[in-house]
Amino acid sequence: MSLSFDVLWLNASPSLKRFDQPLLRYLSEHLTVARWEYSQADDEASSLETAVELLHDFLQCRQHPVHLAGHGLSGVLGLTYARLYPEQVQSLTLLSVAAQPGITWQAHYYVQRQLIACSRQQLLACVIRSLFGQQLPYGIKALVTSLERDLEEAPSPHSLFRLAHLPRGGVTMPLMVCGSKTDPVVHPPALQEWLECFKSDDALWQCPDGRHFFHYFYPEAVGEQLLQFWRCLEEQHSVRSLPLLSNYCPAKPD
Repeated sequence: MSLSFDVLWLNASPSLKRFDQPLLRYLSEHLTVARWEYSQADDEASSLETAVELLHDFLQCRQHPVHLAGHGLSGVLGLTYARLYPEQVQSLTLLSVAAQPGITWQAHYYVQRQLIACSRQQLLACVIRSLFGQQLPYGIKALVTSLERDLEEAPSPHSLFRLAHLPRGGVTMPLMVCGSKTDPVVHPPALQEWLECFKSDDALWQCPDGRHFFHYFYPEAVGEQLLQFWRCLEEQHSVRSLPLLSNYCPAKPD
């Protein structure tokens, strides 16, 4: 992977990366976006800490801090990394990450698994309707397969026998938090709790619809918000780390 990029998009859920593609394509029209992907082997124990250290192995080769971004568990990875290695992170953008970072779709699934007596596939089909609503982007069987793989491959701290609670709090670098008003996992109150630890240069934005994968359904609206956030940081701190944005003026939010 080239070390020349403006934004590093994190992906700790390879089977779900298709839902990031529309947003990444939109952002790539305006700046250089690199994607860092973590995939644990079948014989590896689930470990967010391992993913963090591998990410650090990659980023410590850079001379300057980077804009990090990620959705869901990938955002939790970025948050954990930013708290441990703040000198490596210029800004952090989180999509569908609650102020209690342990609230993920995986935790949502395991809670339902404890409450509902049915097969894994049947429950995942119900979870899919919750995550996406009636507008399914792919067939139900393909989506079940993707979520099954994510349960097995992603470095989630949760399991059927233990739900983890991760540390609350903010970060030292500028932070942007995005979510959806219709997300059944990271619902608006869980998202708005971020305001309790916000700094003056932090931002929160909620998409009117789109549920948990709102960035898949509304890539341009989400992309506009991210571009505006990064450009504001460039203007405020006179940072020229995003030269491709110098002539770009994003639309003001409604």
